Amino acid sequence: MRSIWNGAISFGLVSIPIKLVNATENHSISFRQIHLADGGRIRYRKVCELDEEEVSGGEIGKAYEDADGTMIPITDEDLAQLPLPTAKTIEIVAFVPADRIDPLQMDAAYYLSANGVPAAKPYTLLREALKRSNRVAVAKYALRGRERLGMLRVVDDVIAMHGLLWPDEIRAPQDAAPDGDITVRDAELDLADALMDTLGEVDMDSLHDDYREAVEELVAAKAAGETVLPAEPEDTGDGKVIDLIAALENSVRAARKSRNVEGAGDGDGGMADVHPIKKTSSKTSGKTARTTEAEQTTKAEQTTGTAKKTTHRTPTGKTVTRSGSSTAKKSAPKSTGAKKSTSTAKKSAGSAGSRTTTTKTTTKTATKKRTSSSSGGTTAKKTTPSRKRTSA
Repeated sequence: MRSIWNGAISFGLVSIPIKLVNATENHSISFRQIHLADGGRIRYRKVCELDEEEVSGGEIGKAYEDADGTMIPITDEDLAQLPLPTAKTIEIVAFVPADRIDPLQMDAAYYLSANGVPAAKPYTLLREALKRSNRVAVAKYALRGRERLGMLRVVDDVIAMHGLLWPDEIRAPQDAAPDGDITVRDAELDLADALMDTLGEVDMDSLHDDYREAVEELVAAKAAGETVLPAEPEDTGDGKVIDLIAALENSVRAARKSRNVEGAGDGDGGMADVHPIKKTSSKTSGKTARTTEAEQTTKAEQTTGTAKKTTHRTPTGKTVTRSGSSTAKKSAPKSTGAKKSTSTAKKSAGSAGSRTTTTKTTTKTATKKRTSSSSGGTTAKKTTPSRKRTSA
């Protein structure tokens, strides 16, 4: 980048040679003035009003016009001899928090580049000091014939300088405020907040100049001899707000539609679309209810792993619940049921007298068989013949 000013940063007793380069560039499309009758270009010529002759740039100088119209010539040599320390120096006068600078004072932006190898170390020192302090430097400098105010801050690894307007160059804003005492309702503020939340944030790098692109397309179309159709004007309401609430609601809907989030329930009090519930016939509802009940029953059986249960009455009058094969498999390690059945058989056999010994032997044999065959799920089947022989 071409430098527009060479000088130094005065940081206390430290001097940092720098080059000043523009940090911004103008992309706007410029037009020429032409003569409508024949298309000839209109040019401005610098003519002396005394002799009415055109003069070249080398013959033009500066002058200050006094109150009575007298011209006082001022040369570049006169300006260079002024006792102004900022003529070739950016003099840092203070370090302040960034929020102390009013954005209204912001003017042109520049990059400060280290001028030469010896300037690299002090340049880096100032840059890192600004980073660590989270502050900006306020400085004075002279450029294009006048002393200016500037703000130095760090952008990536470069020190940038923003030209600032002097405080007395900022107008008071009172005259621009609306006249009268205007009250805003809470409902209007809520809708305004909803609109701001819907619009959300934006990637600043994605913003571009739509007007410039449209002008470029217009120029290209006319250069190619194409007919340019006028665009349909958008309905802006002519700036008249009839119903502020309705306008805000429509704005929220339009913003949501443009961001493909219309009707999304954010849970933040935003408006949501309401859809009617579809009606179903009574027959369909009955089938759906029975199907749902059957599905729930099946899921319950699958979750608990319990099969259908059957009951059997023993010779002693007690009722024994028998589980299916899946339950028997899961409860195989537990032999509590088998022990209870054996105890019952022993008690009923005690009243049989001489059959006691036979009953005990039969019960023990049955118990062993049930224990050895419990992993196969046949405990209930082998218990039945043992009880029959006991009752006999």
